[in-house]
Formats: sequence, structure tokens, C-alpha cells
Amino acid sequence: MDFAQGKITTIHDFEMDFENLRSRLSELNTKYPAGVIIPIHENDLENPQVQGIVSGLNKCDYLRKVYIALSAENSDNYEKAMKLTSALKVPCEVVWCNKPEVTEILEELRSKGLDVTKSFGKGKDLWLALGIASLELYALAVHDSDIVSYSEMLPTKLLYAIVEPRMDFFFSKGYYARVNLETRRIYGRIFRLFINPLLDALQKKLAHQSSFIRYLQSFKYPLSGEIAIYSDVALNLRIPADWGLELGMLAELYRNISDKRICDVDLGFYDHRHKELSQESLLKTAENCVITLLRTLTEIEGIDVSEAFLLSLQVTYRRFAQDKVRQYYADALCNSLDYDRHEEETNVDTLSNIVTRSGKRYLTNPVIAQLPDWLRAISAMSDVRERLKRAAIER
Repeated sequence: MDFAQGKITTIHDFEMDFENLRSRLSELNTKYPAGVIIPIHENDLENPQVQGIVSGLNKCDYLRKVYIALSAENSDNYEKAMKLTSALKVPCEVVWCNKPEVTEILEELRSKGLDVTKSFGKGKDLWLALGIASLELYALAVHDSDIVSYSEMLPTKLLYAIVEPRMDFFFSKGYYARVNLETRRIYGRIFRLFINPLLDALQKKLAHQSSFIRYLQSFKYPLSGEIAIYSDVALNLRIPADWGLELGMLAELYRNISDKRICDVDLGFYDHRHKELSQESLLKTAENCVITLLRTLTEIEGIDVSEAFLLSLQVTYRRFAQDKVRQYYADALCNSLDYDRHEEETNVDTLSNIVTRSGKRYLTNPVIAQLPDWLRAISAMSDVRERLKRAAIER
């Protein structure tokens, strides 16, 4: 059992008790109201995992509100989401993120010189929901809608770290073991085989030790989508709209708050729907993560990205990734896990091509627009959050 502390504070689960945490959060609810945001696409409304999440949230009676950030093309799927939330015992509102009335307000915002109409996806849905939820909540937890191993402890652990005033954290990030003990498989390929060794490769390639890379390496699982955040901090972040959302958010936190206000939270074993290593899903995530890293390192460290740099980085990455395969193989062997070393090596070959391909994309367009922070949006249109809330949430 790991109990070490590093640059980022780690909140371990040695013997956390849900009732104790729930009771304390209920006690703090009046002064520090907390809630949960769940981005969900219309295609995922009928997934069995959603019912498990509803059951877990129903035990979290300390929650002031749950927000479903829904991406739906028509009112039929909005109604499906409303039926789903009817099973929730805690207050819930469905934020219909691409509702025509919402688009109209965003078009008005564009006419004032702030264009978010060209962004689509989870990042934009989360941006909208954060703006609306921050009107009434002190702390917000965010997690995906496809978690197989969901329990009431997940939002509780994340939120307790933010709401408990004796700790004074502004941001908590979940980490976990991506191991399915039933199938005996290790998952989390993009982190294990790509981001982790890529950060090592970048650190080796740079002429100096990068404090930003060292910061990212301090997180036990930087690609985790399970977080909680103080709402005032959320209003200061430029959220990426693409699949580099998680790393992009960590980069924004690096720019805005001290490491002392950030913590890792142990969420135990974790499992969700698994995706193939295809261009439409995980490889797209990997590609956008590289672009996010290169853009942030250019902004913060002033690195010079060239095709020669990318080719050298690819070679260095492959060496570090092959070392990771050997390490995970040893871990799997000792724990009697099903580990296909050849498949892992093949995945490394595939992922190594992402380094140069995404790097060339970055060189073509190094200035990629992020969604603006909410403080800027409010300065352009003072009542934009209130208007979006009225438009996106039907009553």
C-alpha cells in the first residue's frame, strides 16, 4: 500500500468511511454547497452504467444539485434525459448544451467579439455547465457517465477535499488502478503507454528541467476525468474543447493556482467502458494531448518545436515506452494478470507515430483557440450565465 507524499498532496484511502464524510459534507452544505456535473451524450443515455451512477448519487444526500450536461440533437432525447433524472432523489437539472436557444445566446456573445460557436464536444458542454452551476455552488465534482465501478464514495471523496475548510484545497483530481479484477486485465493504455513515457521523453529532450513537466509527473493519473474544483477557480480557467481536456485543465491550473492548493484523491479500483485503439477514439485523445503539451510548453517554457525535434522525440519516446511495457509485464506476472506483451509493444509502435503526426498538426496551426475563461465571458456579457441557465434548463 502506497502512503508516500510528493509535490502534489495525496489523499489516500486507508480507511475512509462514507458515513463520516457524508455527515460532514451535510453539515457544511449550507455554507459550502456542493454539486456534481456529469457530461453525457445522447447516445449514452441508455447505457447500463448510468443506472449505477443514479443509485450511487441517491446516497449522496449532502449534494445541493446534480447537473447533467447533455448533448442532444432533438427534444426526444432531452425527454429521455429528464426521465432518467426522475429516478434521482437529489435535486437535478438537465443542461441542454446544444439547445437552439443556447446557440442564440452564444451567437450574441460572438457578436460582442467572443466566439465559442465553433467549438463542440465534451469540453464545451462542461464549460457551459460550469458557468451555470457556479451561480449557486461553492464546489463542483465532475465525472463521466460510463463508469462501471461507480459508488457513492467517488463524488464524496473528491468533494470532501474541496469543501472541508481544514484542508484548504481548490482542486482535487481522482487517481485509481485501471485494473479489472474479474477479467484480470490492465487498462489505461493512453496514460501507461503514451503520456507517462512521453513526459519522460520530453523532460530528457529539453535543455533544462521543465517545472511544468515535473508538475504533470507529480499526478498519479493526469488523464483522469474525475475531479472537483472550487467554483471561483473554475471561472478563471480556459477549458480546451478538444480531447486534450484533462491535460489542458491541468495546464490552466498550473498557470492559476499554487501546487499547495491541489491534491490527488485515491478512488481505488476503477473501470469504465473500454474503447478500441482507433483513430476515432483513443488515438484522437493521444493526438490532442500531444498538441496540448507542445502548446503549453511553448507558452510557458518557450521551447522551439521543429520537425527534427519531433523525430528525435519519437525515438526517445519509443525507448521509454518499451521500458514501461517491461515494467507492467513484471507487475502483471506477479499479480497473475492477463497481460499480452506483444499487443502492448504493438500499441507502442502505433502510438509512436502519433508523436510526429500530431506534432506536424501543431506546427501547421500552433495557436489553437481555447474556450475563454468565464470571467472574460462575463465581462463581454454581464448576465450571460443567468441567460444561459434560463435557456438551457427547461422547467
